Amino acid sequence: MNASAENPSNLNLVLDVPVSLTIELGGCQLPMREVLHLSIGSVVQLDKQADAPVELSVNGKLIARGEVVVIEDRYGVKITEVLGSVIPNPPAAK
Repeated sequence: MNASAENPSNLNLVLDVPVSLTIELGGCQLPMREVLHLSIGSVVQLDKQADAPVELSVNGKLIARGEVVVIEDRYGVKITEVLGSVIPNPPAAK
């Protein structure tokens, strides 16, 4: 049995620890020749379809997938799939 299941109050010790959330839109491989020719206005085609889900990772571990949304003048991600949960009932956001 893990420690958080035995004593969930210990979880409060780490709830404010910052983690890196990364959202991967896509990627590609280019020859260095093409990279050196990139300039303002260049378009780089990614390996994912426009309607494919993006991946959300926390500290390098894939945790969810979602779709890109635009809210006013900013990008966001609407979560469409959560891949697993370390915590059975995560605490509510502040």
